[in-house]
Amino acid sequence: MTTERFEVQRQIAAPPAKVFELLCDPKGHVAIDSSGMLQSADGDPVRKVGDEFVVHMDREALNDFPMGKYDVTVIITEFEQDALIEWTISGTIQPPIRHLYGYLLEPTETGTLVTSYYDWSQIEERYRDKVAFPVIPETALRATLGILARTVENR
Repeated sequence: MTTERFEVQRQIAAPPAKVFELLCDPKGHVAIDSSGMLQSADGDPVRKVGDEFVVHMDREALNDFPMGKYDVTVIITEFEQDALIEWTISGTIQPPIRHLYGYLLEPTETGTLVTSYYDWSQIEERYRDKVAFPVIPETALRATLGILARTVENR
């Protein structure tokens, strides 16, 4: 790992296909978000690189940057069925910042080893001094994995 990327892992007692199904659903992202920023989402489940959906956000949940409520478009950048989903966002800040979020799923004897990552190594140079990175702390990724586990293990 570099200093501009972190990842967390958790064993989840559900098969990769079940975990992946939730991660492809825009409403699934809202359901498992631990930051409080994701309020709701519109769009169909994603199925390939380039697919998009809209998430209605509330930055006041982080209380770090005065953006209030706004929308972002989630754009899928990597997609391997039941194994990998990665995305970036485009929103009110243009050009897009180009930070990446993703999940890697590995089947295990007891379900799925899920790796969640956040990578800000490709952000536009103009944003490096204006926005504090990482935007989401490592603890939030870990908490989201806990909510993901609770959600898919009890479905």
